[in-house]
Amino acid sequence: MSILGKGKKKIISAASQNITFNRRSLLIGGAQAGVGLLLAGRMTYIAVAENERYEMLSESNRVNLTLVPPRRGWIIDRNGKPIASNRADFRVDIIPDRLVNPEQTLDELALLLNLPDDEIERIRRDLDQSRGFQPVQVASGLRWEDYAAVSVRLPDLPGVAPIQGFSRQYPAGAAVGHLVGYVGVANAEEYDAEPNPLLITPGFKIGKDGLEKKFEQELRGEPGARRVEVTARGRVVRDLEKRDDVPGDPVKLTIDAELQRYAARRLGEESGSVIVMDCKNGDILCLASMPSFDPNSFSDGIGFDEYAMLREDDHVPLRNKSLVGLYPPGSTIKPMNCLAFLEAGIDPEETVTCGGGTRVGNRFFRCHSNHGTVNMDKAIAQSCDTYFYKMAQRIGMDPVAAMMRRHGLGEEYDLPVQNQFYGTVPDPVWLERKYDRRWTGADTANSSIGQGYVLTNPLQLAVMTARMASGQKLEPNLLVKTRKTKHPAMQISPEHLETIRKGMLHVVHGAGTARRARLPVENVEVAGKTGTAQVVSLSRGDGRNVPWRFRDHGLFVCFAPYDNPRYACSVVIEHGGGSGAAYPVARDVLTFLFDRDRALNDIAALEAGWGGTIEERAATKFAAFQANKAAASAGNESDDSADDEAEAG
Repeated sequence: MSILGKGKKKIISAASQNITFNRRSLLIGGAQAGVGLLLAGRMTYIAVAENERYEMLSESNRVNLTLVPPRRGWIIDRNGKPIASNRADFRVDIIPDRLVNPEQTLDELALLLNLPDDEIERIRRDLDQSRGFQPVQVASGLRWEDYAAVSVRLPDLPGVAPIQGFSRQYPAGAAVGHLVGYVGVANAEEYDAEPNPLLITPGFKIGKDGLEKKFEQELRGEPGARRVEVTARGRVVRDLEKRDDVPGDPVKLTIDAELQRYAARRLGEESGSVIVMDCKNGDILCLASMPSFDPNSFSDGIGFDEYAMLREDDHVPLRNKSLVGLYPPGSTIKPMNCLAFLEAGIDPEETVTCGGGTRVGNRFFRCHSNHGTVNMDKAIAQSCDTYFYKMAQRIGMDPVAAMMRRHGLGEEYDLPVQNQFYGTVPDPVWLERKYDRRWTGADTANSSIGQGYVLTNPLQLAVMTARMASGQKLEPNLLVKTRKTKHPAMQISPEHLETIRKGMLHVVHGAGTARRARLPVENVEVAGKTGTAQVVSLSRGDGRNVPWRFRDHGLFVCFAPYDNPRYACSVVIEHGGGSGAAYPVARDVLTFLFDRDRALNDIAALEAGWGGTIEERAATKFAAFQANKAAASAGNESDDSADDEAEAG
């Protein structure tokens, strides 16, 4: 080989070529050896020094560790009956972060689970609004066949999570909707406030409203854990280890579930509230508000159309009328106002003349009738407005307002509830601060009959009645207490209390305004007071010929038995047209309560005579029957009379 350079020919020998080739081979071989040593060193480092780390990563690809949502604690009534419990549930959720083809997955689920169009739209909307890690509910309460159909297709449905667990159940349905609230999946704001991995675990729900939200930490419990071996595509091969969850603590209420359910049914299609309190200790036995919502629907994931119907209903089923409904109390506060008159020195036998109303300043305040000569007892029994106009003008508004506050009006009670509106007890100081004007005699006249600026909620009316009935400053309770609370006396003269109680007795058992409120229960007399609260000014006799929302509210408060008060009750019927819509409800609720009490007392007396409960006697007789049957099958003859007695059990 020759290379030309500067016109001269250079000759390269074979030995020179060999040296060049060997040098290049050495360099390439050295580089290859260095790379090999580097790779071997790295492999040795990974296999030895970082063995534990990569073994853990490998294990995590093969083994999944998931949290098991805890079962929520039960909410039970005073007798141990469930108000909120748990039931076995098959459900399907979607984890948005794990979706590959959302539309295809949703179409497949809609076909498998036969989802209606509005549910599909709801799922799409929830997927758009949710964070990637937040599970979106597809369906719950599934049949086993539907659950299995989704489970076997999991390799083709990434992001879909079928879950077998427990869901919340409310046996009384809408009767307890406002009281207990409902549960639901945690949203982004709730997760930000409490970044707990449990909150994003599929199937886990937290309290969203009512007692479910108020007692969230007590009801939640402790989650369990599950380690499973999975394939590369996520299919579960086998369970490796499981730690059971710890259920939440139960919450025991003073509510009587049977009474609550009956009161809700008795209200029917009316819009209103029924509250029953124990005059001995202040326990709330019934806190019904209707119409209501079914918490089961909310917990299972309420549809858009159903929620729109609730939101747009003019009877406002989403409002708890017992605690946040505010109404003029009307004549229901007249007995309490009489206590203020008595303390101011007015003689209960002093009379006024009712000619259909009275003039205050330049305005004539009407009474609903011409009552003639009226003393305090007749004023309460026949609800004479004129009597209260005149007596309130004499003593002024300040003593009347003070008596209202002593009986719980305008007060926010220490109860485990989300919201309560405490209304208004007006007086001259309040009016000047609120509206920057002076109090007038017209304001006193309006307030003396429960109109004008006076606003109360139904619970306050029940507390007022219980305090007048018992003479004690009772505080309403919703939770069963292990220790009895001693309530202070109202510091009101027993003679004054007896005067107004007799007037309330004559409302029902006399020539009063609620004679049809008498109970069909032997030896139980009811003392009460009717009330009609105007919404707008109506012509006399025109109460039913106006739209529903303009009709008068109907109210009734009462306690029974008169001679030994045990139960106090308040009923408010929104736009019922007057008190005639309210006191029949109170009559039926108290009749249910007293009839059941007497039946239970009769059973207890029988059981005491028998020396055991009905269940214990039945179990004893059944055991005897089984023993006789076994003896007969073995060839032993049993006495005929013994067999007859056992079979009778």
